Amino acid sequence: MITLGISAFYHDSAAAIVRDGKIVAAAQEERFSRIKGDAAFPKLAVGYCLNEAGVNLDGVDFIGFYDKPLLTFNRLLETYIAFAPRGFGSFATAIPIWVKEKILQKGLIHRELEALDRGKVRSDRILFDFHHHSHAASAFYPSPFEEAAVLIMDGVGEWATTSLGVGKDDEVTLLREIRFPHSLGMLYSAFTYYLGFKINDGEYKVMGLAPYGEPRYVDVIRDNLIDVKKDGSFRLDMEYFNYCTGLTMTNSRFDSLFDAPRRDPAAPLDQFHMDIARSLQAVTEEVVLALCRGLHAETRLNALCLAGGVALNCVANGRILREGPFEKLWIQPAAGDAGGALGVALTLCHVAGDVKRSRAANIADGMNGSYLGPAYSPAEIRGALDRFGAVYEESTEDRVIEAAARALASEKIVGWFQGRMEFGPRALGNRSILADARSPRMQRVLNLKTKYRESFRPFAPAVRRDEVAEHFELDDDSPYMLIVAQVAKRHMREMNAAEKARTGLDRLDVVRSDLPAITHVDGSARVQTVHAETNPSFHRLLGKFKSLTGCGVLVNTSFNVRDEPIVCSPEDAYRCFMASEIDMLVLGNFILRKEAQ
Repeated sequence: MITLGISAFYHDSAAAIVRDGKIVAAAQEERFSRIKGDAAFPKLAVGYCLNEAGVNLDGVDFIGFYDKPLLTFNRLLETYIAFAPRGFGSFATAIPIWVKEKILQKGLIHRELEALDRGKVRSDRILFDFHHHSHAASAFYPSPFEEAAVLIMDGVGEWATTSLGVGKDDEVTLLREIRFPHSLGMLYSAFTYYLGFKINDGEYKVMGLAPYGEPRYVDVIRDNLIDVKKDGSFRLDMEYFNYCTGLTMTNSRFDSLFDAPRRDPAAPLDQFHMDIARSLQAVTEEVVLALCRGLHAETRLNALCLAGGVALNCVANGRILREGPFEKLWIQPAAGDAGGALGVALTLCHVAGDVKRSRAANIADGMNGSYLGPAYSPAEIRGALDRFGAVYEESTEDRVIEAAARALASEKIVGWFQGRMEFGPRALGNRSILADARSPRMQRVLNLKTKYRESFRPFAPAVRRDEVAEHFELDDDSPYMLIVAQVAKRHMREMNAAEKARTGLDRLDVVRSDLPAITHVDGSARVQTVHAETNPSFHRLLGKFKSLTGCGVLVNTSFNVRDEPIVCSPEDAYRCFMASEIDMLVLGNFILRKEAQ
């Protein structure tokens, strides 16, 4: 049984292919097209998945799309009618596109697949799943649990914005939902917009900005914008929002509530903006924890699976893990819309194909470490480097690891390109930029001279699983960099009065620990635990770095620069290496030094 899943036409299009319940391949279209957040039909990702599975479309039993366009169209029409005559301009813009293209999406998908010239597709084999069911399937089926509660939180999918359910054996069942326009994801995106960041992209920035502020506006948000019940169910007051009918997320009444207009994206951030971010994050965490408590009371299960865009809020995830009420937590690494492609492929395999869910006892979950994208052979890497006229050294794995560890120990920045590309928004040690977590200057250097992004953005630590508790207040798996924990007290230093008195971005320069490059201003870090079973080469590199320095923690950030997707191919990696301040590039067993180019 082979099933192909597709997500497309909104943002972060992707494809995934599953054989007999096992994930063969999955990738986002942006990695191939080099268009960040590419929403187009994922023809390149589909082509890659078919190649990886060794089949053409004739050999695929079912093709699934991750949501139901007709229900989304129904929501749009009902929303415009409910708010009429407001929103006529938005209606006049959106509806003709839907009538012309999106309503008849089955035909569009069929034509796009046929245009690949990879075999014939039977129209009756193209099926559609509910958006949140696709997310739920992506969360439960690859998880290590035989039975678990499932919580999906995002902006909106058809009508649902939050869904609560259970997964057991081969079946995922959604029990209840919160419906549009009442959406925790939309609330977060509204504040992202108000703070001058781009929605569906800047939410990470809001989360990173929050620790610089104080939660001064929590009561304002609670009293005016969102009403939360004990079980976590909530309603928004839509008088403050414009996303139902307009082309903006918030309105003038929202501005008046905080006595300030939306921040111009080019304007500097001040303490007010940081306090807004902190207040939003605090309210978001409260709602998420309340939803978890309500779901636990309803299901009485001890394990929880998460997906949907809000599941990428790793600060909230850390609180779920620490504060319960669930004993075990698993989060789909591609929690956003890209993961929907995987979810629908898994659903079709287990439901339409009646394949029984099973997993080998010696692996943590069904995601293969999320290393589901393309890999490149030595010949392919060598050919790419020769076409660029690059100066390189081809070596052995042992020597490569030794050279990279020594470069990192001398505060060099290393581009690390190995094996299969990661699926999802995080680089997990195969398409990564690595650096020394002990360096006081590294956070600023990486942000401003390597990533070319805002100076306040934090960086994540990578550490071997058996050493995580030595460095962080965490002794659990966090393989997908989706859990925030505090840096261990033994690593923290006592700040003096002048340092404690700093506010806003002035706090950035204070050294808080002996791992300053990964310690955020609140003493936290977004931890990745590295496992020898899923990434032996990265695991070995961390070990070698520890043997040289006595410290087994590295900065791990995605191999890209601002506004570009993570690198996919050797060509992408070389271009990024040459266009940034990366000192060394390691591609498989090939070593390139910047000064030699």
